[in-house]
Amino acid sequence: MNTLASILATTMLAAIAGLAQARDLGPDEVLKLRDAGTIQRFEALNEATLAKYPGGKIEESELEEEHGRYGYQVEVRDAQGVQWDIDLDAATGQILKEHRDD
Repeated sequence: MNTLASILATTMLAAIAGLAQARDLGPDEVLKLRDAGTIQRFEALNEATLAKYPGGKIEESELEEEHGRYGYQVEVRDAQGVQWDIDLDAATGQILKEHRDD
């Protein structure tokens, strides 16, 4: 019975983890959201990020939807060569979270 309980618990945890994951958005959906004013232009989001890290360079970015909210994730290499992971609210441009990527 313990094996069955373990299998059921593992299956339930996997299902819950799948529901909690963010969803990547395709280009067409991104354009619709931008044109509707639901999210800011990527240029504005990038500018908000680089204002925090003058002289930095954006290396990668991604828009995701999680729990009905749109988040913009950016990897920035600052002027000293340190890489940072930045999470912004794609609707407001507010920096929500940032941490040094070691």
